[in-house]
Amino acid sequence: MIRITPEISLREGEIREEFVRSPGPGGQKVNKASTAVELRFDVRNSPSLPEEVRERLLRLAGGRLSGAGVLIIQASRFRTQSRNRRDAFERLAALIHKAAQPPRPRVRTRAPASVKERRLGDKGRRGKTKLLRRRVGPPGNDAP
Repeated sequence: MIRITPEISLREGEIREEFVRSPGPGGQKVNKASTAVELRFDVRNSPSLPEEVRERLLRLAGGRLSGAGVLIIQASRFRTQSRNRRDAFERLAALIHKAAQPPRPRVRTRAPASVKERRLGDKGRRGKTKLLRRRVGPPGNDAP
């Protein structure tokens, strides 16, 4: 069990990891050792996540989410497989932890009267400027 918060724990069977060749640092053995980690976590079908956390996690994941609802985290920051693995798990835990915190409700505020007045004044000035751009009519005709 991987504990994320006091209420949320993931079973290790829910997380699949694959080791691939790393495009990052590694020196001469960069093309020999598979040090990068690709972590996969099925967000949509995970029994460990409460529904509201699942919804927020799906929103937070963005481009890291596949079409099937699988969260893919790639870690290749370090030279060793174990550090990349730890990094991927930490990033997954941080993402789930962030999704577990409910958003603060928005407190509606009113725009101050001075702001409304300034906006209306600017609007009037723009209208006058556009009025001056109009074509001038023939002499003797009073254009509005």
